[in-house]
Amino acid sequence: MALTKQEWLSLEKKAHELRNLCLDTTYWAGSGHIGGGMSVMDIMTVCYHKYMHIKVEEPNWEDRDRFILSKGHAGIAYAPVLCDLGFNDKEMLKTFNLSGSKMGMHLDSNKVVGVDASTGSLGHGLSIGVGTALAARLLKKDYKTFVVLGDGELDEGSNWEAAMSAAHYKLTNLITFVDRNHNMIDGPTEEVMALEPLADKWEAFGFIVKKIDGNNIKELCDAIDFAYANETDKPVLILCDTVKGCGIDFIEGDFRWHYGAFDDAKYENGKKALEETYKKRVERAEKEAE
Repeated sequence: MALTKQEWLSLEKKAHELRNLCLDTTYWAGSGHIGGGMSVMDIMTVCYHKYMHIKVEEPNWEDRDRFILSKGHAGIAYAPVLCDLGFNDKEMLKTFNLSGSKMGMHLDSNKVVGVDASTGSLGHGLSIGVGTALAARLLKKDYKTFVVLGDGELDEGSNWEAAMSAAHYKLTNLITFVDRNHNMIDGPTEEVMALEPLADKWEAFGFIVKKIDGNNIKELCDAIDFAYANETDKPVLILCDTVKGCGIDFIEGDFRWHYGAFDDAKYENGKKALEETYKKRVERAEKEAE
C-alpha cells in the first residue's frame, strides 16, 4: 500500500491533532506519561488510520486486527486515539485518571471500548500478542496482531521468552514495534540497563529487523508494507528510533518528562511547539513525497 502524498499529509494532520489531544488530556488530568505518549503517537496514527481493519460500530468484530500497547503507561496517548476514532466519547478524556473515571492511567479493556488488552504491568504485551496471533492461525483467521513495546520494558525477561515463542511458531501475522525513545523513568536506557546492540539481539531471537525513524510517517508505512509482504517464516520487528516527547521541543529527549505536569504557561508553550513541529513536518512531506 504505497503512501501517496495526499495520504502522507493526511496522516501528518491526524498525528498533529492527536498530539494536541494528548497534551490536552495531560493538562486536564493534571499530569501524565506524556513523554512516551508523544514518542509513540506516529506509530499508533499509522496503524489505526492506514493499516488496521477495525469496525468502530462493532468493536468486538472477531475478524478485526488486534492492537496491544504493551507500554500501557502511554494510555494517555492511546485514549485520545480511541476517542478520536469514535470508540469512546471524547468528553471522557477530561476525566482521565481522575476519581470515578473509566479512563485510568493504564487503560482497562473492560472499561474502555476498543482496547484489546489491559496492559501496564510491563513485559506482558508481546506474550499476549503471541497468543492472539496463534489464535488467528488456529481459527483460520486473516487478522494481524500489532504489538508496541517500550524500550525500557525490554529489561523484563518475559519479552524475550515471548520473542522465542513468536519465532518458534513462525508468527508472521504478528508485527512488533519497539518505541526506541532511549529514555525510561530513571534515565537514559543505556545508563540504566544497556540494550545495545538491540537490533542484533532481536535478530538472534529469530526476527527480521527493520530499523527506522519511528517519527517519520513515510518510513513507518514502508516498514509495515515490508512486514505485510514478508514471505519468510520469520516475524518482523520494526525498531523505531523515536524522540521522547516528540513535538514539544522543551521536553524532547528528557527522561524527566517520562511523567510530567503542565501549568497554564507550559501548556500554551506546548501548543505553540506542536504547531511549529507540524509546519516542519508538512514541509518535509511536501518536499519528499513522490
